[in-house]
Amino acid sequence: VLLLMCAAGCTGSLFSGSIYNWQVRTTGTTVAPSFDQTPVSEKPVAIFPALSGPLLRGAEVAVAYHLAKLLEKMTPNWKVVDEQATLTGINTNGLGTDYIRMRRDAEDAHILERETLKKIGAVLGVRYIFQPRMVSYTQTMTERWKFPGADLRLVQTRSSNMRISLQLWDATTGELIWSSVAESVLANEAVSQDPVFLEDAARVTLGSLMSDFLNRQ
Repeated sequence: VLLLMCAAGCTGSLFSGSIYNWQVRTTGTTVAPSFDQTPVSEKPVAIFPALSGPLLRGAEVAVAYHLAKLLEKMTPNWKVVDEQATLTGINTNGLGTDYIRMRRDAEDAHILERETLKKIGAVLGVRYIFQPRMVSYTQTMTERWKFPGADLRLVQTRSSNMRISLQLWDATTGELIWSSVAESVLANEAVSQDPVFLEDAARVTLGSLMSDFLNRQ
């Protein structure tokens, strides 16, 4: 009972009801001076699907969704075009091939090509575009206090390590407004065998990135 009470009391995160201990370290550029003259609240911003490396292919799928949900809470006055509306606008306006080419180039060069970016921004009606990237993600579970000869565990240590980068581009000029990367570590001890879920790690990591951006840190 005491162990359960301790596990339930480990709180302190960007989302309510957390039972994780977590730490995040961020490293980012300064926000371009041009951005301060045109706040996002007055200029719509779109979210591109997250990029990733070959070893993480598929794991990055929900990152853009979690970013959109965070923006709803952290910046309710922003006009945000989420991933679904972004991809729909790109494809229905005949820019699918251009976007695929730009995305492939961005995976290696970390840059969104200006002319394609400008076309996409125009059809979406946005001034700015967020480009997230999942750099790494691992999950570990370590058994503690297991009775010898019996399949009975009192506690398991669960942890995850995630690294995400986030860029903000000006779709009209091709200027990189801001770029940052965050590495997060989430850990918890519990009697269940559930891992630290990717959603929780993504919300903490992206929330820290956006907090830095909004506070110009």
